[in-house]
Amino acid sequence: MPLMFDMTWKELQLYTGCNPRPHDFDMFWDKSLEKMRAVDPDIEWRPASFQTEFAQCLDLFFTGVGGARIHAKVLRPKHTSNPQPGLLMFHGYTGNSGLWMDKLGYAAAGFTVAALDCRGQGGLSEDVGGVKGTTLRGQIIRGLDGPPEKLLFRQIFLDTAQLAQIIMDLPEVDPERIGVTGASQGGGLTLACASLVPSIKRVAPVFPFLSDYRRVWEMDQAKDAYFELQDYFRRFDPLHEREQAVFTQLGYIDIQNLVSRIQGKVMMAVGLMDTVCPPSTQFAAYNKIQADKSLRVYPDFAHEILPENDDAIFRFMSDLL
Repeated sequence: MPLMFDMTWKELQLYTGCNPRPHDFDMFWDKSLEKMRAVDPDIEWRPASFQTEFAQCLDLFFTGVGGARIHAKVLRPKHTSNPQPGLLMFHGYTGNSGLWMDKLGYAAAGFTVAALDCRGQGGLSEDVGGVKGTTLRGQIIRGLDGPPEKLLFRQIFLDTAQLAQIIMDLPEVDPERIGVTGASQGGGLTLACASLVPSIKRVAPVFPFLSDYRRVWEMDQAKDAYFELQDYFRRFDPLHEREQAVFTQLGYIDIQNLVSRIQGKVMMAVGLMDTVCPPSTQFAAYNKIQADKSLRVYPDFAHEILPENDDAIFRFMSDLL
């Protein structure tokens, strides 16, 4: 293997993270799920302007925690026998649910496909605000100066779980045959969703974001997608007097602390030259997964398209058909 900027291969295989885990972490997420289930989703379906002969394309809107209206693109196959498997897709940081074309292959194969727009990012989902402190630069730090219930990624994690439940409740979908996938932020949300909805059967994250924040800081890699961490300390805690408290608060939305809940089969992809989501932060999560798991390692690749990986994910998900 080429020389890596991060840990050695042997170290990566043993690394389990350094960001603090809050003492009430499990209780926090159990209560958060209870609050999510108590929300009336007020589901609305709208026919999309894009349609095909073999799949019905719909815009789904529902109410998430805190009252925000959340959007997802949904494709429902027209000519397959019921029940159908379901597939959830999650996008990268600041992006959106993507093109309808991107999802047609899975719909043609017989999947009901749902692609989430994350709150306040590049799609149609709302961010209703209401947080104490700064909202400058990014969403990792949004709500960091208030109680952990106000962290925006807490709400986004719950949106993934709520979308999963909506799709699993569709009469034509088999709730025992659900898969999730996404890259970067989408990879982090894939792991979060499968953690919060452990009945999900296939889990395919690609270089997941939102893991081991302190490690990112210690590596001096708080840049690109993680830049807001550096900016937050420079503006609001330049002497790092609150460093432990800040990273502990971030521990509530650190996917490495969630993944032990996953029960489905996991296939994760990582590029060992990734400076956006450093490999050690990804291994911090992967090494804590207790379910059946496998790893696709790209030694020469960074945070970029990984050759043949989309094909591998399709084959992996096809076990649900």
